[in-house]
Amino acid sequence: SMKNALYYKKERMDQYEKLNPEVRVERLLGVIRDDLRLKELPRHMECFDNSNFQGAYPVSAMVCFKDGKPSKKDYRHYNVQTVEGPDDFATMYEVITRRYKRLRDEGEPFPQLIIVDGGKGQLSSAVQALKDLGLYGHIAIAGIAKRLEEIYFPDDPLPLHIDKKSETLKVIQQMRDEVHRFGITHHRKRRDKG
Repeated sequence: SMKNALYYKKERMDQYEKLNPEVRVERLLGVIRDDLRLKELPRHMECFDNSNFQGAYPVSAMVCFKDGKPSKKDYRHYNVQTVEGPDDFATMYEVITRRYKRLRDEGEPFPQLIIVDGGKGQLSSAVQALKDLGLYGHIAIAGIAKRLEEIYFPDDPLPLHIDKKSETLKVIQQMRDEVHRFGITHHRKRRDKG
């Protein structure tokens, strides 16, 4: 009977959220905030990934999620300008610097959360870029390592393991897969053109 009651409650909640989508968005963002120990609701999240072919045609991509959904008009491609060879860390530093320097200079709003596809190395490069721009501490940042789906935070040596069925992990994985797809598509176009 306990199982039936929980099932009934979940079914009613799902039905309520279908009729009121903003309730679902608020709940989802609340879950993400709590799971990742953020200070505010992550209404605007950005995710970065790099692609290259043995160092040739290096590109980077950024996808933007607003209220837990993709905001395709805010997606960006970056042709890497200053990095020679397959240096993922320097590429991440360049792209994070370019993105947030531009937002700062144009007075645009910053995201509440930045996700970097990669482990500690890519995350530390992104953190250094934010520090150099004077933005570190104003924007939450985390890295996701592919293999075990571990979430890394700056200044925290141990990764955070989120439940595999968690909505937070599903959103982060969706962002990571989307930025990977978006980046690879651009990389292939550049390579074919070359």
